[in-house]
Amino acid sequence: MDNFTFYSPTYFVFGKDSEDQVGEYVKKFGGTTVLVHFGGKSAKSSGLLDRVEASLKKEGLKYVMLGGVKPNPRSGLVYEGIELCRKEKVDFILAVGGGSVIDSSKAIAAGVDYEGDFWDFYSGKPIEKALSVGTILTIAAAGSEGSPDSVITKEEGMFKRGASGDAIRPKFSILNPALTQTLPAFQSAAGITDIMAHLYERYLTNTGDVEVTDRLIEALLLTMKHEAPRVMADPNNYEARANIMWAGMMAHNNSCGVGRSQDWNSHNIEHELSALYDCAHGAGLAVTMPAVFRYVYKHDVMRFAKVATRVWGCQMDFDHPEVTALEGIDAFQHFLISIGMPANFQQLGARKEDIPKLVEVLCRGDGREGSISGFVTLSEEDCTKIYEMMV
Repeated sequence: MDNFTFYSPTYFVFGKDSEDQVGEYVKKFGGTTVLVHFGGKSAKSSGLLDRVEASLKKEGLKYVMLGGVKPNPRSGLVYEGIELCRKEKVDFILAVGGGSVIDSSKAIAAGVDYEGDFWDFYSGKPIEKALSVGTILTIAAAGSEGSPDSVITKEEGMFKRGASGDAIRPKFSILNPALTQTLPAFQSAAGITDIMAHLYERYLTNTGDVEVTDRLIEALLLTMKHEAPRVMADPNNYEARANIMWAGMMAHNNSCGVGRSQDWNSHNIEHELSALYDCAHGAGLAVTMPAVFRYVYKHDVMRFAKVATRVWGCQMDFDHPEVTALEGIDAFQHFLISIGMPANFQQLGARKEDIPKLVEVLCRGDGREGSISGFVTLSEEDCTKIYEMMV
């Protein structure tokens, strides 16, 4: 196990009707003037925004509203939010939505008191200072409600990149599983896929003797394997929704990733798909991960064989562990297909003829130098072959 530091100060408020307390928590964490940042119609039509406003008013808090966040959040709205916060002297940002809304809120929070372009943080500059952020989560997926991470798409060049820093980790996150019960089945499945991706990206490590975090990851994967079919069969299953929501947070606050190297190549490869085609991130991951895994599994056959036996119920073939490894990858992909995720480029809406463009932006765009690194370092040729395996 590698040396590590771990700091996870987010205050979680979990359960039914917990969003009604949001004003109290904004005040508790020092907010006086709030930017309420959200997506589109559902936050309004469900009455959630009305309840948020009532709670803020009850505590005597000033607030301004900024909606319009789209999946794969864009830089243009971030710039708009930064200017609005400066104009209104906002000191707290409340994200009401899923990972896209939270990521956009974090980007705004980092940019308000920064004299340069907020995109500097998405090009490698550490985030050391930001406005306070709180969240009301409506989609269990990205894990941004408990993480120090944010992903934004820059509209000039359509670069989808991430930034990180404890300064943007939410001060509090309100998690009411009931808010996810009205999600369309496809969105629920895409969120489940994203959660499982966050677990696999940590499981694929080159660090030895990390049994504690291996077992944590396996337990959360087993939870998703158990709960996903229950939610797909009954969207109103509160207990299944609750387990998925908490698993989503645990998958990405890095409690499962400490002391070990991590991968993230599947995420990097998928980011180009959702940037170019504006597909759901989870759907893109469902197509990307099996291809990446089949391409790299020989790098550490036993790691893939272990998750195959411990999570997917495969029988270990000690004479031919590569057979077990591939059976586990197949089982994972079949599971994703069973909950409604796409299996290939065609179902995702991607095009084979775009592969050279995808590889160019992935490996050369925005300052990259011809490869991406993780569990295995992948060259432009490697990435081309992986995209071709998705067709």
